[in-house]
Amino acid sequence: MNMERILDVIRAPLVTEKTARLQENNQYVFKVAPDASKPEVKTAIEQLFEVKVESVNLLNVKGKVKTFHSRKGRRSSMRKAYVRLAEGQSIDTLARA
Repeated sequence: MNMERILDVIRAPLVTEKTARLQENNQYVFKVAPDASKPEVKTAIEQLFEVKVESVNLLNVKGKVKTFHSRKGRRSSMRKAYVRLAEGQSIDTLARA
């Protein structure tokens, strides 16, 4: 996989309170491309961060409808990847974000 496709597949790490708790169990969460597959995400993470990935779960998140000053709008939808690393492996997501 070339570097251009890797950077297209892995958009950004998601850093929230929930994902911080998941990192204690060797799970990390990333925004990924809408057309990314599990093998692509696994290969991209392994090549980008030089770690061993055990499993990948993908989740489509639909954008919420919100109102702002009586105008309706919609947040954009995204695809998330929950990545479980092998025991003893870790990623410093704040350094690469």
